Amino acid sequence: MNNIVWHHHKITKKNRIEQLQQSPCVLWFTGLSGSGKSTLAGALEEKLFSMGYHVYLLDGDNVRHGLCKDLGFSDQDRVENIRRIGEVSKLMVDAGMIVLAAFISPFRQDRQIVRQLVDDQEFIEIHVNTPLEVCEQRDPKGLYKKARRGEIKNFTGIDSVYEQPENPELVIETHRQPFEKSVTQIVTYLMERGVLNK
Repeated sequence: MNNIVWHHHKITKKNRIEQLQQSPCVLWFTGLSGSGKSTLAGALEEKLFSMGYHVYLLDGDNVRHGLCKDLGFSDQDRVENIRRIGEVSKLMVDAGMIVLAAFISPFRQDRQIVRQLVDDQEFIEIHVNTPLEVCEQRDPKGLYKKARRGEIKNFTGIDSVYEQPENPELVIETHRQPFEKSVTQIVTYLMERGVLNK
């Protein structure tokens, strides 16, 4: 690392913010598998895009097809998975984007590390707080059944820990309200916070 020097470009983050006319940030959706993270983030992406914002969704399964395809699901690999996503999110925020990141991200320390990668106010943690029993009932990919049968090891909520956020900016309970209301709840929060101004 001694011979690697950060190269400063003439086009700055401030320039990109002015061109895009939006406040870049990371909306980090965390919760158990089946909690509704990806569905909620996808619906929010559509909403923000329709409102004229430059937004991009990073989804847990999708990044494991490319950027993180060499990683498994051990605790060590989970940490590295989130580290990589954090660095990608940082670059996208620097590009002026609103980034939606939907990842189980089971460890508080990893989420805190991502928070520290961007400026103050640019990381918004959204806990999709759905009880384990509801997630198991949904089981959209059949993963809980496999985990209960011992076919999947290190499955969050079953034989691997999930550390709930202690002070998230938002808590969404998808089992208590429809997704449309949850999207409205997030949009309202972003407007009140000054992230959305169109």
